[in-house]
Amino acid sequence: MGNNRLGISKRVTAMLLASLALVILWSSQPLAGDTDEEIQDTILRQIEAFANNDQEQAWAHASEGIKRRFKSSQVFIDMVREAYPAVHSATAIEFTKRVPHGSFEIQVVKLQGPEGKRWDAYYRMVMTEGAWKIAGVRLEPAELSI
Repeated sequence: MGNNRLGISKRVTAMLLASLALVILWSSQPLAGDTDEEIQDTILRQIEAFANNDQEQAWAHASEGIKRRFKSSQVFIDMVREAYPAVHSATAIEFTKRVPHGSFEIQVVKLQGPEGKRWDAYYRMVMTEGAWKIAGVRLEPAELSI
């Protein structure tokens, strides 16, 4: 009877250790909700930086590719101000869907620009050293619906 109890005890201990290992492994993986929140937070922080004229903070959320292309935060901010006023001076923001693309993600955002015009913004997001960075934005006029 003592050996049977010892055998059961070893099996229970092994099952508990295996369960604990699975929990640790599972909890170390990012959840889809975590990715959504992290991506949205990055985009919001950059838009907030634009609103506060904090060019260094806006620049900090740009990917390395963007930084290589524009060389400085001032050139980057000037480009965004000129070419993407709905991003630079958004008055309303709504996150819609995120589309995984393997090495990058697309986050769709509905924006309202400073003149009230509505836009669909397609943010290309890349993971760099554990943080989501903005690798580009494509703007399209939003479809009006009734």
